Amino acid sequence: MHPVVTAAAPLIGIEPSAILTFRDEYIDLANDDMLDAAKQLSSNVFLIDEFIADEIDKGYIKMEQFTKEKRTVVLHGHCQQKALSSVAPSVKLLSLPENYTVETIPSGCCGMAGSFGYEKEHYDLSMKIGELVLFPAVRKQSNDTVIAAPGTSCRHQIKDGTARKALHPVEVLYDALV
Repeated sequence: MHPVVTAAAPLIGIEPSAILTFRDEYIDLANDDMLDAAKQLSSNVFLIDEFIADEIDKGYIKMEQFTKEKRTVVLHGHCQQKALSSVAPSVKLLSLPENYTVETIPSGCCGMAGSFGYEKEHYDLSMKIGELVLFPAVRKQSNDTVIAAPGTSCRHQIKDGTARKALHPVEVLYDALV
């Protein structure tokens, strides 16, 4: 991927655990003769939230392109996003519609941890982890509050644990387009 992924043609992804592997683990996995290439590649890899936030900063995506409807969005950040990147770009893009208010749930892991929560022997523990902070925080939201979560497994966990549908931040932004 090294010759294909460049500053002019970055690798952009929606799943934090998948895309951040290229920024973090790829460098550790590269052998010595590919280390520089892996480092260069990692510098051109972005979560779509990061890419869109940068486009907002550059003025390519503007508030006027989105609804003026008032909405509250509650965001659960993905574990790897919180550990290796930041939820700030997600908050930035979710805040772009001028009357959107974004709150971040002060949660740790949703409990799913990739396929962990799908495994029979881990299911109960997975649900208990979700019940620590995330599920109660989601359940207390009104029905018109938008629940956002960048992680695929996080969105599944929220649905299974609360019966609420969480959207990827990009879906929320798309739905807000005029």
